[in-house]
Amino acid sequence: MMLRESFRMSIKAVTANKLRTFLTMLGIIIGVMALVVLVSIVNGASDSVSESINSMGTNTLTVRISDNKDKPLTFSGLNELAGKLDSVEAVSVTASGQVTASRQSSSKQGKNTYRNASSGSDSSDDGTETVNVTGTSGTYADIMGLTLTAGNYFNLTDVDNHTYVAVISQDLAEDLVGSRRCVGESIRLSGNTFQIIGVVESGSSSSGMGRRRNSSSYRSYEAYIPFTTLVRLSDSVSPEVTSFAAAAVDEDHIDQAEAELTEAMLARLDQDSDAFSVQNQAQIVETMAEVQNTMAMMLGGIAAISLLVGGIGIMNIMLVSVSERTREIGIRKAIGASRGLIMLQFLIEAILLSLTGCAIGLFGSWGLLKIVGMINETTYHLSVPVAAVSVLFSSLIGIVFGLYPANKAAGRNPIEALRYTG
Repeated sequence: MMLRESFRMSIKAVTANKLRTFLTMLGIIIGVMALVVLVSIVNGASDSVSESINSMGTNTLTVRISDNKDKPLTFSGLNELAGKLDSVEAVSVTASGQVTASRQSSSKQGKNTYRNASSGSDSSDDGTETVNVTGTSGTYADIMGLTLTAGNYFNLTDVDNHTYVAVISQDLAEDLVGSRRCVGESIRLSGNTFQIIGVVESGSSSSGMGRRRNSSSYRSYEAYIPFTTLVRLSDSVSPEVTSFAAAAVDEDHIDQAEAELTEAMLARLDQDSDAFSVQNQAQIVETMAEVQNTMAMMLGGIAAISLLVGGIGIMNIMLVSVSERTREIGIRKAIGASRGLIMLQFLIEAILLSLTGCAIGLFGSWGLLKIVGMINETTYHLSVPVAAVSVLFSSLIGIVFGLYPANKAAGRNPIEALRYTG
């Protein structure tokens, strides 16, 4: 009963001056919003990158050769090397570059097939885009986790015969060709005509290449063609293998596959560990998790400072309130209110200010994340653990910064308090 009465009186005291109460809570509101929004955005961005990395599987290795020691690795030599490694299931050469892509006019396509065909020069263009083109082999899609939505990926025959075929991303299909259902149609890459044989989900590659179509939309423009065709297409791409991807037989053998690849490359490159590098996909995922946690803690710590400033504001206004209500305290003590009851009332007021500010901050955070998500075309979720920490931290701030004013109010001498004229 006494607790209920103290709570009722606290609400009445807090709502007596609404503007002052709001300004007092503003520090808590801003602190909570900063904490929740910053950490949620970092988590959302990190989760997006981690999801992209995980989509390729954690049994993937990437090998880059910086010095071949006058022993260039050929496409056929790569397959022979992989065949000797028990823990490596598949390998695929990789080479990339940026080219200008344009749509092949439908009036010029005719019924020609472009497998085993050279580039044409009699086509008209319907607009151009800068595209990241990757030269690979037929196993690349499985190794890197590319998701085909239409058609097929090219095969070993296409690589051996230098065919002009391409698998493109959905975004490129929509913006350049005009439809995702474009298998069988043609595009031009650096003036060479390629037949589209497949379409993959945008963003399913780790290349990270693309462009912004406007202020809020990021489009992934990628094309995958046979490695041998890219060598013909670009003077900057060497026919020797300088980079390749490898997949372990399963996630449990990723470390063994890395060790076997490292040993094989050391044997090939005169035991020079600086001549090449082996990148473990699982290690990238672990590193990303560590970076995410560090960023979240750093930003959370910065935002927590705002909450502490808000707590100081609460203590300041509670001290003012104690001075203003000195006579009220004296009257309550004179009619029998105990020290503990007076202290409880002012402590409840401080906690009420802090938690109300926290509630407003959480609601504001939810709205702000929705707005930021619409602007960036990304979904950001209000982190429940972070929200729980905000509530807990706000409660502690209300208690810690409310104790001194509450204790000061409870310690008032009733006789002196009654004489106070303010």
